[in-house]
Amino acid sequence: MRSAYRVLSGLITLGVVVQLAAIAAAWFLVLNDVDNGGVFDNNTRNWGHNLHSTVGAIVIPLLAVALLVVSFFARIPGGVKWAALTFGAVVLQIALAFASYAVPGLGALHGLNALAVAGLAQMAGQKAKTPAAPVAVA
Repeated sequence: MRSAYRVLSGLITLGVVVQLAAIAAAWFLVLNDVDNGGVFDNNTRNWGHNLHSTVGAIVIPLLAVALLVVSFFARIPGGVKWAALTFGAVVLQIALAFASYAVPGLGALHGLNALAVAGLAQMAGQKAKTPAAPVAVA
């Protein structure tokens, strides 16, 4: 279970990296299209937007739920706490994403919170590397 916990936390961090790359590529593709005479409107989506949406709305939340579930069985000191904090940051990330459509300034918090998600997932993974406390057998 300790290995599963560590792998899940690493996959969440990797997911954030994919998110960052995908959204950067998406908007540079939009800018390139506009420079070449394309039109930017509500229907403008490309593979970067689609990847960002899929990883952010499906993959990372599922990994965060899995990490939280595994944390209860992994017997990692502080493991449940860090998994719960990671899960909470993922929930906040999704809320900020949807709220940013109505209040675009919140998009900055969405970007900053992505870094918090990655940092919390990394801290969770670090906790899995510390040796487990011995289990007393009666």
